[in-house]
Amino acid sequence: MADSIQRKGQCLCGKVLLDTKVEKKVGVCHCGMCRAWGGGPMFAVQASERPHFEGGEHINSYDTSDWAERAFCQHCGSHLYYRIKASDEYIVPVGLFRDQSGFELDHQIFIDHKPAYYAFANDTTNMTEAEVFAKYS
Repeated sequence: MADSIQRKGQCLCGKVLLDTKVEKKVGVCHCGMCRAWGGGPMFAVQASERPHFEGGEHINSYDTSDWAERAFCQHCGSHLYYRIKASDEYIVPVGLFRDQSGFELDHQIFIDHKPAYYAFANDTTNMTEAEVFAKYS
């Protein structure tokens, strides 16, 4: 798939390594959970395949809703993925990848929850909370 690229990444302490194919289009989520989880918006890419992890014994996850979970390294706290349970889709923070080439900021979701104190200059497709839930429900 031309819109996907193979990438390797790791958590901050290096105990968890990942290897996966991801979409080139980077999305930004401004929802309250993402901002609370990381102190700001989440920059992430969708995995085109289930990520392969080494060091899985160092991964812990947290159910943030009935339909999704977030995972992190239990040693350094690095965010590893957001997973939609029903579809087994993985959304991976783009900052985990060593090679940042080939990515393009493409879309922003929960744009109606974005605080007024920051803005991105990129021309992106934007979706409100209602539009996100209407599309994915």
